[in-house]
Amino acid sequence: MSSQIGSKHAQLRDALAQMIRDDLKVGDRLPGERRLVEQFGVSRITVRHAIAQLVADGLLVREHGRGTFVTHGMARSRLHLASFHEDMQAAGLRPTTAVDTVGGQPAPDAAAQHLGRSQALRIRRLRLGDGVPVSVDDSWVPLDLLPLDADWESSLYGMLARAGAPVTRAEQTVQAQAATPQDAALLGIDPGTPVLVFHRRSFTTGTMPDTDPALAERAVEYSISVYRADRYQLHMEVLA
Repeated sequence: MSSQIGSKHAQLRDALAQMIRDDLKVGDRLPGERRLVEQFGVSRITVRHAIAQLVADGLLVREHGRGTFVTHGMARSRLHLASFHEDMQAAGLRPTTAVDTVGGQPAPDAAAQHLGRSQALRIRRLRLGDGVPVSVDDSWVPLDLLPLDADWESSLYGMLARAGAPVTRAEQTVQAQAATPQDAALLGIDPGTPVLVFHRRSFTTGTMPDTDPALAERAVEYSISVYRADRYQLHMEVLA
């Protein structure tokens, strides 16, 4: 019996998600529970469970006293090696980038230690999904690896691959922090709002300037990415 109920929840969730994509736009109000019960021939509890799942997925938002409304989709990371563009496209969102800073700078301690050099090329960018700010990415790469006139609105991983240094492995840590005033201004949130901060150390097995060719892999990028917690979530599968 429980599997049948769960199946009904999943079927209704998928049907509502399709209705949202095809018939509604951001800001539209979802039909009330009674109408959905009649339209889909399910129980009120099934409707509530399906809506709760879509709220958790970031497709809907509840406003007390007003109803349930369509919101911007939430990007999801499966904790695999992927670029921002890939994560956004997987979520059905259109990725765009606004460049804040590009230039050679003294590398911060963590980046200098990872890259093995005191100077690095810094790329600071605001990343958006469907025009909504999602993250602020601060990346450091070897100064002589990419040209300053590169297309910085495109995928950094794609540029590294074309330069002969594709990212083949990365180490990443994630922590919750309060948004700084600088990041909050770019992300369109209040200072102190909880955000997810990713520290990533990326490696390549490709050819790198000024590195030992005998090394099996070389450090190619160090990045700090600050994500809006209401626009991004982590998803993982845990096996016994």
